[in-house]
Amino acid sequence: MVHRVSRRLAGAAGLLAGLGLSFAAITPAYALPAPTSPLAGTTTATVLARTPHTGIPPAGAVAHGHVGSPESPAAVTITGPGITEPLHVRAAADVILFDAVMEQVGWMTKSTQTTSAPKSDGLGPKYTVVVLEGDVAKQTYDLYPLAEGGPRAFRPAEQPDRRKTSAAWFFGRLDMSETLRAAGAPLSEQQNQVGGGGGGVERATTDKEQAPTKDFGQVVGDLREMLLLNVGVLVLITLALAGIALLVRRRTR
Repeated sequence: MVHRVSRRLAGAAGLLAGLGLSFAAITPAYALPAPTSPLAGTTTATVLARTPHTGIPPAGAVAHGHVGSPESPAAVTITGPGITEPLHVRAAADVILFDAVMEQVGWMTKSTQTTSAPKSDGLGPKYTVVVLEGDVAKQTYDLYPLAEGGPRAFRPAEQPDRRKTSAAWFFGRLDMSETLRAAGAPLSEQQNQVGGGGGGVERATTDKEQAPTKDFGQVVGDLREMLLLNVGVLVLITLALAGIALLVRRRTR
């Protein structure tokens, strides 16, 4: 009886071992490539120099029209802490930087408030951006790139062109600090301040989120290792039982 049981256990262990070895020899040639993050390797300079892949035209086409048209913004001035003289960014001199600055403020012209007024002690330094048409100031906005919880933007009720509007607070774009720094504001480089949709609809992405996930080949490899480990344990148990059965058989003779 014991002899029969040991023989059956040995046969089952051999079958499982054979299956495990066969599975280990299979190379998953159909493994899918690891997906990569669309933001991986992206720098702030790249963001400022290209049109965002959102299907939305750049701010130069939406917020202020074609540069050089009769009533389109032609320049912006920036003032704030650490800026001794107003910074001037003109479309004729640097259209990429000009469009980048306009993307920070142009969308607020007719937008409704998206956040309540934050506490003043958590706003950080304020930078005022004035939009000019020709040499005439038309719009003014306050930007807070270092505000707690993310950049904030404010549209004053009193505008230089005296148009009717209301005071409103907004979530700012995530690349606000980098854009102001590119324009000449004395701001330190911020980490993970890449992208950022109008009004801050996109959030910063961490390195963990940017890391590619495991592909199918890695998953199969992990399963193969686990199966081999289980087969090895089963073989050891079977050999131990066979040895015990052999000893019992010899003693019963």
